[in-house]
Parts: sequence; structure tokens; C-alpha cells
Amino acid sequence: MSYLDIKIKNRLEDKLKRLKSYRPLPASAVRKIREQFEIEMTYNSNAIEGNSLTLKETFLVINEGLTIKGKPLKDHLEARNHKEALDYLYDFVSKGKSNTFSESVIRSFNQMVIQDIDKEWAGKYRNSEVIITGSKHNPPSAIDIPILMENFIEWFKQNNNNFHPVELAAIIHYKLVAIHPFFDGNGRTGRLLMNFILMGNGYPLSIILKNDRKRYYNDLAKADGGDLIPFVRFVARAVERSLDIYLKILTPVDKINEKFISLTELSKETDFSPKYLNLLAGAGKLEAHKEGRNWVSSKEALKRYLEGRERKR
Repeated sequence: MSYLDIKIKNRLEDKLKRLKSYRPLPASAVRKIREQFEIEMTYNSNAIEGNSLTLKETFLVINEGLTIKGKPLKDHLEARNHKEALDYLYDFVSKGKSNTFSESVIRSFNQMVIQDIDKEWAGKYRNSEVIITGSKHNPPSAIDIPILMENFIEWFKQNNNNFHPVELAAIIHYKLVAIHPFFDGNGRTGRLLMNFILMGNGYPLSIILKNDRKRYYNDLAKADGGDLIPFVRFVARAVERSLDIYLKILTPVDKINEKFISLTELSKETDFSPKYLNLLAGAGKLEAHKEGRNWVSSKEALKRYLEGRERKR
């Protein structure tokens, strides 16, 4: 079964192909964008779980080793822990070990993200029941976790080649958080595991934004009800955002580089209102990504959308 529209798949593959065609990429530019994405990923992934550090404060804690006055020690430790987990992820992928999908890898991610928060249970499966605050999801009994995790790994082995990498990454993320095998850090572990799959298939680090937290949880809830399509498409938009940013920064000057503008500005090129363009972007029909809270797209992307709509008619 396919969870992604063929148009979205083709867009993702085309952008990834373009990015790969520019290799070898400038080492300094790649290093800078990686640092930017690591800080952004750490901030957003922790903020989704309630961490109070801002993006700038996260940078200062990780890169400058500063302590932010008035912010909990736990929030500082979470930032440092997550950065270490990301370094582990990059190292794993760079050594070509990204196909080594196992319980050991999953436990390692969890151990790193909560190692200074709950040393006793870092990387260990929970031994009692839990309630997820603000969610209707009822995680399975603790006694079932070992067999559920074994089945999870077996499912991956059997289905690794049956899905597009972005679909697989989203499903893996969902399946892990549905099992909820750890007392803490399940969401952060799931988002790292999602990127473990994506980066192993050549995609850049992809970030679920704090500003999209409500939709993120809503789409996970729909997946609980058996409908995985909204969540897979949600992840696909996060992947496309990363591809767009990488292409924007790394496209050589002698290549065509689309200029991203606000949807308000883009609406002047069409009869569509900014609100309608926003709906198209949110649904993944218009190529767009978020910069801060706002969607940005390009005249070329709008043209492709209109041409596709005409062909469909």
C-alpha cells in the first residue's frame, strides 16, 4: 500500500536527485548547514516535549556552554543530550551503518536523550503502565513491550523495501511512539529513528517544527485510528522543507535557483488568496516550506501546481 501521492513522491525524488547532482558539495557550506539543522532539530524536538529554551538559548547552551538564567537545569541537560544523540546519528550514517536497524540502536537513541535526566531508565524498557498526558492513546501493557519490539524489528526487516523511504520513516516513527516502550523520551527517540531511516537513504536531517505541534499530534491520533495517510504526508512536508533549504543554500550560482517568497507576495501572481495558498501548502499540493511560522513558496512552484491542475482537468 502507498501512503504518498505520486506527485509528492516525484517532487521529493527530483529534489533529492538535484541535491545529489551538485556533489561534491562545498565542505564549509555543508558543515554550516549541518550545525544550523542540529540546533534547530534539538530546539524543536525538545520544545515539542515542553522544554522552555528558545532557539537562541539552545544555541548558547550547546555551542557556548552557557547556563541560561531562570531556565531549569533539566532543559539545559536535554539540549546537550539531544545534540549528543544527533552526533551519534550522523556518525552512524557516515559509517554506512544506517541499515543496522535494531533494538540496540533504538535503545541507544533513548539512552542518549535522557541519560542525564533519568539515568536509571535511560535506554531501558518501562516496567509499568503509563498515561500520555493530553492524548487519548492508551499504550500497550509493559509486559508486552519485549515481544512488541521484537515484532517491530521483524516488521522492518520484512517491509524495508516495500515502501518509499519517506513512507517507511514516518511509519517507523509512528509504530515506535504507539508502542511507547520507554518511560520518557519516546517522541524524541521516534524523531531520531525517523531520521535514521531518511538519512540512510540520502535525505537531509528533517525536522518536525514546534509550531506544527498541534497538527503533529492530531495526525498521530488519526494514525491511532488506522489512517496513516495524514501523518505520512505530514512527515513528507518536513522532508521537503529540508530539501528546499539545502537546495536554496547549496545550489551552485550557475544553476537555476528558485526564489522563495511569502504566500502573500505569491498571491499577487494569481487569483488565489494567501489563505487559499496556505491551504494548498498545508495539504502538500503546492510546493512550500515553513520559515518560522510562515509558509514560503516560489513562482515556479505555483506554475507547476497550475499546470498540474490543468492536466488533471
